[in-house]
Amino acid sequence: MGERKAHTQKAGSRAKTAAAAKKTVLATSKKPTPTRKKKDEDLPPPPPPAETSSSSADSDGSNSDSEEEQMLTKKSTSQKRNKTIDNNKESSSSGDDNDDESSEDEDSSDEEDQETKPTKGKFFSDENAAWLKPKENKQPKKKQSLIESDDEDDDDEFGGGDNNDELMENDEDEEDEDEEELEVERQSRLLDARHRQEAEEAEEELRETVATHTAMYILPTREELERDVDRVVPPSELKSHIESILEVLADFNQRREPGRSRKEYVDQLGLFIAELYGYLPELIEYFLTMFSPSEALEFIEYSDKPRPMVIRTNTLKTRRKDLALALIKRGVSLDPLASWSKVGLKISESPVPIGATPEYLSGHYMLQSAASMCPVLALAPQPKERVLDMSAAPGGKTSYLAQLMRNTGVIFANDLRPDRQKATVANMHRLGVKNVVTCTHDGRKLPRLFSNYKFDRVLLDAPCSGLGVISRDPSCKVQRTIADVKKTAHLQKELLLAAIDVLNHKSKTGGIMVYSTCSVSVFENEEVVDYALKKRDIKIIETELDFGTPGFTRYQQQRFHPSMAKTRRFYPHVHNMDGFFVARIQKLSDKIKGEDDTSNTKQLKEEGEMEKTEPEKETTKVTSKGKGKKRKERSKQPLDVAEPKKAKKEKVSVPPTSKAETKKKVEKNTKSAKMTKPRRRKVEA
Repeated sequence: MGERKAHTQKAGSRAKTAAAAKKTVLATSKKPTPTRKKKDEDLPPPPPPAETSSSSADSDGSNSDSEEEQMLTKKSTSQKRNKTIDNNKESSSSGDDNDDESSEDEDSSDEEDQETKPTKGKFFSDENAAWLKPKENKQPKKKQSLIESDDEDDDDEFGGGDNNDELMENDEDEEDEDEEELEVERQSRLLDARHRQEAEEAEEELRETVATHTAMYILPTREELERDVDRVVPPSELKSHIESILEVLADFNQRREPGRSRKEYVDQLGLFIAELYGYLPELIEYFLTMFSPSEALEFIEYSDKPRPMVIRTNTLKTRRKDLALALIKRGVSLDPLASWSKVGLKISESPVPIGATPEYLSGHYMLQSAASMCPVLALAPQPKERVLDMSAAPGGKTSYLAQLMRNTGVIFANDLRPDRQKATVANMHRLGVKNVVTCTHDGRKLPRLFSNYKFDRVLLDAPCSGLGVISRDPSCKVQRTIADVKKTAHLQKELLLAAIDVLNHKSKTGGIMVYSTCSVSVFENEEVVDYALKKRDIKIIETELDFGTPGFTRYQQQRFHPSMAKTRRFYPHVHNMDGFFVARIQKLSDKIKGEDDTSNTKQLKEEGEMEKTEPEKETTKVTSKGKGKKRKERSKQPLDVAEPKKAKKEKVSVPPTSKAETKKKVEKNTKSAKMTKPRRRKVEA
C-alpha cells in the first residue's frame, strides 16, 4: 500500500509537469516567434523500478498499478485542459503573467523530480542490481504516448501546436509581404512609369515635328484661290486651314512665311471663316478688328448655337417657387436662371409648349431672354415714379418695369410701329399690368411732346443691327453690312439725345437712364455713348451688375472716355447669353454742350434785319404818295439810331427763334398799324 501511495504521488507530480508544459505551448503560440523545447526536456523522469520479487503476482500488481496511474493522468489532464480553455478567454495581458507562472511551475516540478528520482538499483537486491533493469522504457513510453496524444488533442482543439506555429509564421510572412510591395504591384508601377515616359517622349517628338515640318504655313496664292472659286471646298479642309493659320498667328515670328505680313494671314483667315460659317466677309473682318483671331472664331461659333429658353416669373400674380412646382407637375425640367435673378427660370426640357400652358395664358410668366433682363435691373425703377420706355414693343421690359414698380406710378410705353404695339397691349392685359400708357410716336420728337412733362427714369433699348442675336435671326449674317450698322448708329445717337432731353435731372429719386442694344458692334455702343457725353451734361455711372465684361475704352485709333469701362458687355461665348450692351447714364443739368453765344447772336441779328425791312414796306402802302417819302426817312432815322441799343440787348443769350415766330410778330405789327387810324380819327373828333 505504501508503494501504491508513492506511485500515486509521483503520477500527480508528473501530471502537473505535463499541464505546465501545455501552458507553455499555448503561451508560446500567442507570441510572434514561438520556441519549442526538445523532446528530451519534455519527457518526464523514469518511474521507480519494481521490487526484486520474480513472482507473477508482483508483475500483475505492477500492471494494475500502471493502469490506475494512467486513469489518474487522464483525469488530471482533462481537468487541466478545462483550465487552459478558461485561461485562453482571459485578456492578453494576463497571458504574460501565466507564462511567468508556468515557467515557475516547471522549475519547481524539475526540482521535485530531481528529489524523488531514485538512485539506480534502489528496488533491486545487491546481487541483481548489476544486471537487472527495471521496466523504465515500457511504462514511460506508454505514458509519453498518452501525454503526447493528449497534447495532440489539445492542439487540435486550440488550433494545433505545430499547425499553430506554422499559422503564426504565415501571418508574420503575410505582414512582411504587406509591408513590402507585391510583385504584381511592382510590375504595374513599372508599367505606369514606362507609359508616362513614352507619353513624354511622344509629346517631345510631336513638338519637334511641328517645329520642323509644320511650323511654316504657306498661304494659298491668288491663282489657287481663283481655281477654287467654282469648287466646293469641304468644311474639314476649311477647318484645317483655319487651325493652321491660328497656329501661325500664335507664334508669328517663327512660323510665318517669309515676305508675308500679319494682315495677309488675318485677311485670309477671315475669308475662310466667312466661307465656312456663311457670313459676309466685311462682317468677319469687323469682328476680327474687335476681338483676337481665336476669340473671334469662338464668338462666331457660339453665335450659331441656340441659347437656353428662359422665362420670367410675374410676381404680380405668383411666386417663382409656386410657378416652378406647377411646371414640374407638367413634366417640365427647369432650374433657377442665376444668382443675380430672383425671377428667372431656365427651361432645359419640356414635353408641352411653353407658350401655350395654362400658366402662360393666365399671365404667370413671360418669355424673355436673360440678356434683356439686364437693362431693367440696371435702371432699377422705384415705385410711384414716372418712367418712359422709348421702344417698348412687344412689352417684355415694360412689364418687368411695372413688376418692379409694383404696379404703381406711370409708365409710358412708346413705339414707332402701331402693329407692334398690339402685342404690347395684349401682354399688359395678360400679365395684369395697370400702370402703362401706350403711344406711337417718333422717339426723336418726344422732347417737344413732353416738354412740360419730364420723366424720372428713361429706358432706351434702341433699335440696332442685331449682331448679338444671330442665333435667333441668322439672316443678319448676309443682310447686315457695315453701312447698315453706321446708319443705325446715327439713328441711335438721335434717340439717345432725345431721351436725355426728356429726363428730369432735378428728380429726387431718378434722373437716370439706361441705354442698351442687342448688338456687339462698337459703332452702335461705345461711339454712341461717347457722342452723347460730348453733347450733353451727363456722366456714366455703375450699372450695379456683378457680371459682364467692361466696355471698350479704345478701339483701333479711337480713344473713348475712361468712364466707358463702367458699361457692361455680354457675349455668347463668355456668358452663354445673347450679345448685349448696357450703359447707365445720369443727367447732371439741361445744359447743351458745344453751342456758343456767338451762334445765338448771329441768329438774332438776322431776325432783326428781317423785322426792319418788313415794316418799311407796310408803312409805304398805308401812307399817301407825298408823305410816303418823309415817313420812309423818319422810319430810317430812328432805326439807324436804335441799332446800337438793340445790339446791346442782343448780347443777352436768348434761345433762337424760328422764322414762323418772326412772321407772327410781323403780322401783329401790321394789325397794330391798321388799328391806329380809327383811334386817331376818334381823337380828332
